[in-house]
Amino acid sequence: MSDTVAVAPTARVRPPFRADHVGSLLRPRPLQAARAAWKAGQLDGDALRAVEDRCIAAAIAKQEEIGLRAATDGEYRRAYWHYDFVAGLDGVEVYEPDQKIQFQGGVKLGHALRVTGKIGWSKPVMIEDYRFVASHVRSAMAKQTIPSPSVVHFRGGRQAIDAGTYPEMEPFFHDLSEAYHKAVGAFAAAGCRYLQLDEVNIAYLCDPEQIAGLKARGEHVENLLGIYADMLNRAIAARGPEMTISMHLCRGNFRSTWVAQGGYEPVAETLFNKINADAYFMEYDSERAGGFEPLRFVPRGPKIVVLGLVTSKSGALESKDALKRRIDDAARYLPLEQLALSPQCGFASTEEGNTLTEEAQWAKLQLCVEVAREVWGAV
Repeated sequence: MSDTVAVAPTARVRPPFRADHVGSLLRPRPLQAARAAWKAGQLDGDALRAVEDRCIAAAIAKQEEIGLRAATDGEYRRAYWHYDFVAGLDGVEVYEPDQKIQFQGGVKLGHALRVTGKIGWSKPVMIEDYRFVASHVRSAMAKQTIPSPSVVHFRGGRQAIDAGTYPEMEPFFHDLSEAYHKAVGAFAAAGCRYLQLDEVNIAYLCDPEQIAGLKARGEHVENLLGIYADMLNRAIAARGPEMTISMHLCRGNFRSTWVAQGGYEPVAETLFNKINADAYFMEYDSERAGGFEPLRFVPRGPKIVVLGLVTSKSGALESKDALKRRIDDAARYLPLEQLALSPQCGFASTEEGNTLTEEAQWAKLQLCVEVAREVWGAV
């Protein structure tokens, strides 16, 4: 089946759409049970994938039913939003470190990345996952999400990169950029028209505590934003003419907790003017993200900012009036025509998911659709 979207006369033709979403969804109970059985050795990989297929097809149908014009697989085949993809690159592996990544409230992420050999793209990581979604959408466009290249560096830095393979960092960044260039090209060749790079680390660079942590482990942070921008642009350069590439920025999302804080001002000029993305999904559900003033750096024209005003961290439903007021506030810095609405992050950046119900999740996505219709006249 095609992922061509039937649109209303006033609707956006290309993504992102006026009501959109970041990508991940809470895992339904049958999928949770199947993954638990697979981990325990009680279910083989083919049987697990069959359960995943059924659950993904149902999730796509639900996204279309509530009026979303982009549909994802909910990241149902992954344990993590990032590790599953980057571990598919040559030379990168996931392991369990002694010192785990610390989120607020004492919650710790159990795994980390390390580079053990030359980085490359030699196998089609998640290409078939995209094709499955594209073959099942009817009224929506298939959207694929992958982590940004900076994930491979930011999480562990120099200490997590094999010095024998990469005695200097410049070849590391070059190989990582080329691997992502090939990855984006592979999605384009598969027909993907909507690809999202989840770039949380640029948002982390807005937090003085995160910067201090990088310095403490010996990283050179002065040109890090520029390096990340260059890697992103090399990846984006492989997109097809019909492909929209969005970026998603947030400050951590694991079991409804977070890592970083700080407004976008320190990175805004580079983010909006030196990175060749078409759209930006931006966390804006709490004071930790700062105000809308950095949106003044967005060039007037086709670039779109998707305001993440609806929180995915709790089930409390936002009021339409409050959301509309915040959209009006953002429109003081960027024309309404260049704005859209979404949750601030996915609902399940890891398979454990955030602390809300599936019913609350769908209600929040439905709310985005309803507000978009009332504000922009179309989704």
